[in-house]
Amino acid sequence: MNESMAATARIIDGRAVAAALRAETAARVAALPFTPGLAVVLVGDDAASQVYVRSKDRAATTMGIAARTIRLPATTSQAELLTVVRGLNDDACVDGILVQLPLPGHIATAAVLDAIDPAKDVDGLTPTNAGLLAAGRRGLVPCTPLGVMKLLAAAGVALAGARALVLGRSVLVGRPLAALLTAADATVTLAHSRTRDLAGECRRAEVLVAAVGRAEMVRGDWVARDAVVIDVGINRTASGTLVGDVAHGEVAGHAGAITPVPGGVGPMTIACLLENTLTAALTRRG
Repeated sequence: MNESMAATARIIDGRAVAAALRAETAARVAALPFTPGLAVVLVGDDAASQVYVRSKDRAATTMGIAARTIRLPATTSQAELLTVVRGLNDDACVDGILVQLPLPGHIATAAVLDAIDPAKDVDGLTPTNAGLLAAGRRGLVPCTPLGVMKLLAAAGVALAGARALVLGRSVLVGRPLAALLTAADATVTLAHSRTRDLAGECRRAEVLVAAVGRAEMVRGDWVARDAVVIDVGINRTASGTLVGDVAHGEVAGHAGAITPVPGGVGPMTIACLLENTLTAALTRRG
């Protein structure tokens, strides 16, 4: 791709892919003799979490999934939260449980995730589901990495044998995504802030996924020509603009395909959460 073709970098439209997935999931739900149930637990009043949970509730309702949100004050103790989670584990009407992160600082996130029934863990973050993913076995997969894989599939990206780099090693995105890409026969590098020659490592990738949480960290000269770039980041600038982890204007001049921010990975996360709820319901109820 020469410089005059920079504007032709293909946009991978997450909104369109997510809409198709939601429609497919809704059709499958409509054919069931029961209504799948999703319970979301929200502790505190984090503004971003409030918006995200409302979006989940609306999407679930339109797809025929019975969604309810349990809102708890920020002063809720860890013991109180664990009691709520265990109650949802025992509730036969609940197929999926999601504890919205981040939790207040006085609550140990790991202890709460450990308490969720793995069969209802629609966020795919319990040690059981993380272990199944690492072992290449079937389990519930974290929603954002699953969404990235579906975007790559929708874009027709051939992963077998491809050099893929995941920038960011979080348990929410980076590590599970590296496992999914490995399972798809990509040759995977998991890079992070201490990676030597990080820009050079990125330039070697045919598929580059940025999930580091730093606004526009990946510059145009970090990206190989015709590479496929998936931008997981969503960062708000001082002026209030939403940007990703990738400097989109620069990178679009080098990439073969790229996701926008917003409208790329974000819509896929909720769509995959609701698909996971259906998967959990079918598995639990036979």
